[in-house]
Amino acid sequence: MATFQSLNFSNKKALVRVDFNVPLDKSFKITDDTRIRAALPTINHILGHGGAVILFSHLGRPEAKLKPDGSIDKEKFTLRHLVPHLSELLGRPVQFCDELRGNKLKSVAGALQAGEVLLMENTRFEAGEEKCDPGLSEEWASLADLYVNDAFGTAHRAHASNVGVSNCFDTSRKSFGFLMAAELTNARKVTDHPQHPFTAVLGGAKVSDKILLIERILDIADQIIIGGGMAYTFIKALGGETGKSLVEAEKIELAKTLLDKAQAKNKLLLLPQDSVIADSFSDSSNTQVCNSHEIPADWMGLDIGPVAREQFRTVLLQAKTILWNGPMGVFEMPSFARGTAFVAQAVADATREGAYSLIGGGDSVAAINQAGLDDEVSYVSTGGGAMLELLEGKQLPGVAAIEG
Repeated sequence: MATFQSLNFSNKKALVRVDFNVPLDKSFKITDDTRIRAALPTINHILGHGGAVILFSHLGRPEAKLKPDGSIDKEKFTLRHLVPHLSELLGRPVQFCDELRGNKLKSVAGALQAGEVLLMENTRFEAGEEKCDPGLSEEWASLADLYVNDAFGTAHRAHASNVGVSNCFDTSRKSFGFLMAAELTNARKVTDHPQHPFTAVLGGAKVSDKILLIERILDIADQIIIGGGMAYTFIKALGGETGKSLVEAEKIELAKTLLDKAQAKNKLLLLPQDSVIADSFSDSSNTQVCNSHEIPADWMGLDIGPVAREQFRTVLLQAKTILWNGPMGVFEMPSFARGTAFVAQAVADATREGAYSLIGGGDSVAAINQAGLDDEVSYVSTGGGAMLELLEGKQLPGVAAIEG
């Protein structure tokens, strides 16, 4: 496969798959432009080397939120809303085409000159996108001389815009963009070449969401710290009293198996010794701290306690490689955000002492940003599901389509 820097963009059109799936408010204003900013180095490199850029992306899931008459709500999901802000960020006008097939798109793309930018409409307005339709893929590919995939967030999907189009270009005319390459390089530092001790911090609500990740990490990490709601299924498996805490009853036997595997592999699987518990799932509920194995019947664990925080911090400060995927509690509520913020600070402190730290997408990104520590860790992934599947050891279709 070609490297991004080796491609000759001079007087060429580059079709660039970006991830502009950004949140919008009720007035269709962008509330978080992180994903757009992450793509700017790739776009600017092409423009700076004499190329024209054709951008395409999805936005939301319009096919899942149809209007009462069964049609797509194009006003809600159109990428046209992004044009003013993207133009401002690039410092140049961005053209927009509201059609995804046909003569209008071909005409606008064909007239594009070096240094110009065209943003296509939401790819998911075309049913063939998620079906990886060959005809749609070929039509999109025909618009450009080169193809660049910089949308790591969709790399785990086999869609027309990332797999179908890529398959229409030979290896000398396609590559990853800067963002995609960085995501893969940083993930592989953890999965392929971690320095030891390697500590993984896994949180979130359910064990079922992280089964494959835990099993993979048991093979490569030295310690696994488990927090969040998923911890209580493990605590229940050990015979603990968990009250009304979130417990996946059907996963208790699996949790026992994972605990046995950790012991057999001589890996430390660390659960929170104490918890911040509440009498209801509310920020204004009554709270107290108790042993995580002795939660009263009508109470629930919603955060790790002060003893667990110090335990986790001690382990993290000894690590040379850290993976963090998932919060330690219901961090969206201030009353239960302290544990997640404490772990975020511990990861930042360990990084300052020389550890490599990867924040593995999803809620962990929101947590590290909320703590204001995103610049104090080694790498923050932009891909939630894609990063999770990559860490689980799965082959990502969007990656395989470029790498072969």
